[in-house]
Amino acid sequence: MELMLLFAIVAGCIIGSSSLEILNQWNLITFDFPPGYSANYRPENNVFTGVEVSEDRIFLSTPRLRAGVGATLAVIPRNTPKGSSPTLTAYPDWSFHDAATGNFTCNGLTSVYRTKIDSCNRLWVLDAGTETSIDNYMRPCDPKILIFDLRNDQLVRTIVLPQDVVRPASIFTNIVLDESIQGNCDASFVYMTDTIAYGLVVYDGLNDRAWRFQDPTMFPNPDNSQFEIVGERFSFMDGIIGLTHSPQLATVFYQPLASDRIFSVPTSVLTAGPPGEFDQLPVSLAGRKSSQGLGLSMNLNDNTMYFSPFSETSIAAWNAATNQQELLASDPVNLQFVADLRWKRENALYALSTRFHRFYMRAINPAEINLRLIRIPLNSQQELLQSQVTNSNGNSIAPWQQIPATVVNPLQQYREFYYK
Repeated sequence: MELMLLFAIVAGCIIGSSSLEILNQWNLITFDFPPGYSANYRPENNVFTGVEVSEDRIFLSTPRLRAGVGATLAVIPRNTPKGSSPTLTAYPDWSFHDAATGNFTCNGLTSVYRTKIDSCNRLWVLDAGTETSIDNYMRPCDPKILIFDLRNDQLVRTIVLPQDVVRPASIFTNIVLDESIQGNCDASFVYMTDTIAYGLVVYDGLNDRAWRFQDPTMFPNPDNSQFEIVGERFSFMDGIIGLTHSPQLATVFYQPLASDRIFSVPTSVLTAGPPGEFDQLPVSLAGRKSSQGLGLSMNLNDNTMYFSPFSETSIAAWNAATNQQELLASDPVNLQFVADLRWKRENALYALSTRFHRFYMRAINPAEINLRLIRIPLNSQQELLQSQVTNSNGNSIAPWQQIPATVVNPLQQYREFYYK
């Protein structure tokens, strides 16, 4: 019999908050606008969705979810005072952000959700090309990838996604680079999530071609469409968005937003080329979480995957090889709606906590801290924290259930959701 393992935090308890380093925090985002760029700015509509960390800088993505967004990709130094609220600088400069003025030339950046740095110290920027995607979805520009050399911040390559992998409702929200198969940098395979048209797009950087996969496991689950964060309830029906990759296991892991499950698929299947008309993707159910979540990140040293259950306002870890589970931290104030996670080889995990739910519901309080960039050192304290997680009976329970790696039958598994 399948057992769902959940975890609950004792009421009022903050677990591991001392392990959270609040690097930066903002009530609302501020930009260093040049003349002519700030007239349409509406700070209450600006919320981070992605973070990437280089040796000396931190990159923050702010997609055009509603009108009045400033720079859709910005940068701050890594050496800012702890807990400070630095003004953001447009990346690479304001000439790439004419969309902030309502001028969609499509030569620069339109709406960026997430980015990724490759082994050649270049930043891959996934641009969805969308505008006001929550209120009045428009796509004035083609989805594309822009690659910048971080040594000089020059644009070195632009990849426009071919129309045969784009759908009318497409919003491309996440990007993972796979440099383990046919070479690094320009030869990388790229995996991208299409959150609203529910698909996974693969780009072959060596041969400059792309193809698309769709599977029912990439759809939102209506049974998980109701979210609760610190007593605040809201509904959201986004599909596949969380994405990470283990080169050692040759596996991609993904999760829809409206789901309590994480799925996996072999990279050998994804990179083999376009699927046949009636081919079924060999998806496995990796495990079930205690509640919905968004960010996923993989520790490339030991194949530990990090995730953040929303309702528990926590960050947890699961090792795909050993099934070891750990709770890194739980904090109902600082870990509301963790939108992105990024493991770095300095043996630290970066978390972007955004109170997105309040931005979404137009309930943001500008007098409160609503956006936080957090660093979590990874050390032996994690095992101690796990022992402090208990249910109402005082018994230790876990945030994750590993499911035997059996292939999911999409029609059998999801017929109850889509064929009622």
